[in-house]
Amino acid sequence: MKEVDARGLSCPEPLMMTADALKNEKGPVKVLVSEVNQKMNVEKYAKSHGKTYKSREIGSEFQIIIE
Repeated sequence: MKEVDARGLSCPEPLMMTADALKNEKGPVKVLVSEVNQKMNVEKYAKSHGKTYKSREIGSEFQIIIE
């Protein structure tokens, strides 16, 4: 599983990294972000591209698995 560690980065960088990972990977992609707005942007992107996702909060950070 490809992991995108976008914790601590400013928008739109986490979204751009997620888009690149989804283009280059056939399997699931794990995205790590540190802000709730980044989490919501990644989820919206996944949904708009026909992907399913599962999110969870880990401490003060978020993990999104996109399939």
